[in-house]
Amino acid sequence: MPIDYDDMMQSGATGLRSRYDEKDVMLYALGVGFMRDPLDENELPFVYEQNLKVEPTFASALPRGAAPIENQRNATKSSINLMLVVDGERHITFHKPLPVAADLIADERTIGVYDKGRDHGAVVVSERQVRDFATNEKLFTITSSLFARGDGGFGGPSHGGPEPHPIPDRAPDLIRECDTRPDQAFLYALSGDRNPLHRDPAFAKMVGFPRPILHGLCSFGTACRAILSTIGKYQPERIKEFAVRFSKPVFPGETIVTHIWADGGTISFRAFVKEREGVMVLNKGLCVLGD
Repeated sequence: MPIDYDDMMQSGATGLRSRYDEKDVMLYALGVGFMRDPLDENELPFVYEQNLKVEPTFASALPRGAAPIENQRNATKSSINLMLVVDGERHITFHKPLPVAADLIADERTIGVYDKGRDHGAVVVSERQVRDFATNEKLFTITSSLFARGDGGFGGPSHGGPEPHPIPDRAPDLIRECDTRPDQAFLYALSGDRNPLHRDPAFAKMVGFPRPILHGLCSFGTACRAILSTIGKYQPERIKEFAVRFSKPVFPGETIVTHIWADGGTISFRAFVKEREGVMVLNKGLCVLGD
């Protein structure tokens, strides 16, 4: 059935269980482009078990588990065309630095469903709170919006949701280029997102793309790497929030060029692709740095 607003707003789950270890941490870092230079001593701690560091946007790949059936709160009867779903926005708030390994438990709920019109799709906003299972301490909270391109026109509210972060009206304070590999999506998929849109040429063409696109969350992690490697001084524990709006897809092999503005601990950013002049792929980016 198409989206039922009341049904979707009541959907959610509690007790999502999963775990990760240092191998998952290192694989994710490789998936977002760390260690292009195998002699880079600044990036080595993100991919090597000696004094391992966790790239903060690894949180976006967690948890990958499922809740027991009895903990699924009003599992939705609405059906979204998953073939036409792409990432809209992501906002992560970190309550503690991510450990190098953890058992996790999470609760999630739908917090908004917005109808942009029959020809423009729908936006579904959800919140996931993730805790350390052993201590019950909150680790991070993720607010996500998905753009369901084929599901508009269901009659729900057309406006709402959090306001995006404004970008300063001045030239960027610095610019950081990060290349992606032609096979980047295959590597990133091993961190949990096996959507064929990112690997299968026939599937990509079927849903309207000329070829497979890079995962939006891989571009998200690449932008975080750009900030970590500059203003962040490779100190992931300083990142308290990280958020972005996804604008256009990146094709594997393109270069992500991140424009960065620093205003104290508030870092604003947006990103373009070098190979297609003027094409913005990330916008309204926010990184909050602590001491």
